[in-house]
Amino acid sequence: MSAPEGPLVVGVDSSTQSTKALVVDTSTGRVVASGQARHTVSTGAGRESDPRQWWDALGEALGQCGDAAREAAAVSIGGQQHGLVTLDADGEPVRPALLWNDVRSAPQARLLVEELGGPKAWAERAGSVPSASFTVTKWAWLAEHEPDAVRRTKAVRLPHDYLTERLTGQGTTDRGDASGTGWWSSGTESYDEEILARVGLDPALLPRVVRSGEVAGTVRGTEGLPFSKGTLVAAGTGDNAAAALGLGLRPGVPVMSLGTSGTVYAVSRHRPADPTGTVAGFADARGDWLPLACTLNCTLAVDRIAALLGLDREAVEPGTDVTLLPFLDGERTPNLPHASGLLYGLRHDTTAGQLLQAAYDGAVHSLLGALGLVLDEDADPAAPLLLIGGGSRGAAWQQTVRRLSGRPVQIPEARELVALGAAAQAAGLLTGEDPAAVARRWNTAAGPVLDPVERDDATLDRIAGVLSDTTPLVGRRPGSR
Repeated sequence: MSAPEGPLVVGVDSSTQSTKALVVDTSTGRVVASGQARHTVSTGAGRESDPRQWWDALGEALGQCGDAAREAAAVSIGGQQHGLVTLDADGEPVRPALLWNDVRSAPQARLLVEELGGPKAWAERAGSVPSASFTVTKWAWLAEHEPDAVRRTKAVRLPHDYLTERLTGQGTTDRGDASGTGWWSSGTESYDEEILARVGLDPALLPRVVRSGEVAGTVRGTEGLPFSKGTLVAAGTGDNAAAALGLGLRPGVPVMSLGTSGTVYAVSRHRPADPTGTVAGFADARGDWLPLACTLNCTLAVDRIAALLGLDREAVEPGTDVTLLPFLDGERTPNLPHASGLLYGLRHDTTAGQLLQAAYDGAVHSLLGALGLVLDEDADPAAPLLLIGGGSRGAAWQQTVRRLSGRPVQIPEARELVALGAAAQAAGLLTGEDPAAVARRWNTAAGPVLDPVERDDATLDRIAGVLSDTTPLVGRRPGSR
């Protein structure tokens, strides 16, 4: 392998299922080395992970990068959003982290919205109407169900904050990830003391919000990691904000990310405040905004349907009037936290491949339904929809998005965009550049553009009709009447 042309940086993506690390040449954007290690997630009453395994996975992924990681001059960590990490006085987890897709706090979310002014007030104040995914609702759930854990908690962190703090010894976060908590005000860009008081959370337990371009700290000790003591550590950010950096995203360009969850978002210069709660008014990692809609059920749910049918995930067949709503983990968009999957319109001649295609259609329908709310006046209606995430490489996902959106679709060739965005953030510390400009210099969004096809309005209308007619049934808690 040729020698790097500039300093090396490390970008990390600590996601729901695994940690990925990239060593990147700051001059060219070339990935010099990479590594990946898996996590485990509980599948019982909720969705939880022990944060210590994220740290172990980080060490394993960096170890796979070899000598290149030892030469890195800066590091940044992107991580899954919303997760509630509670630490004791020694910095050890009090209990497993409550993850973004743990929906047990749905009752607390409803109560918080009602008690603090309703959806419109929340949207204006915090930028988002909190659902069961948001950290503030998880803390409220913990206070109600595990008060002893709350009493033992001396620090509250998000997943990327936890890893950054173990590197630096300092409690920090960034505006992008903080904006997904529900206790950070997008209007004042500070923690909201009234919301914190309502859920009984002392602001002193929260991390300092680091500004874009500011050094969060330096590596305090190697702790078995291949970094030199004193290596610069950037603020890091949430996974969607990191992916936006990784694409070098300009305002108004739409993105659809197909992973464990599905998201649609775009950078905007206007602070979002959607009172319907469909669009989360997140901040980005720079100084703009990242209006975003998220579904809980995307590639994992569709793969589960394929497995139940005994099919390869690409074995779809056209020509179906079946509707399949793959809400296997509850759902966030639409806001049906207790939802289960629903199959409607099954007939004798329906094939397994058609059922699988219906699962793809149901997953994409939810995302496209929110896309129009995400985009604002900055949006270019002719701009290709950037398709990213693990599902973006699948032909069935690509063709379903094209058919149901009617838009051109671009598939960036760069992989691991969250880790690349973190790497661009780390590079910005060294060069003084805007991280998004770094990514554009690296040409990370380059890739083939698939021409638009005629939009399948019949399928969109059918799914919308079934969802409207069956929402009381779909959204019911399993076992209730």
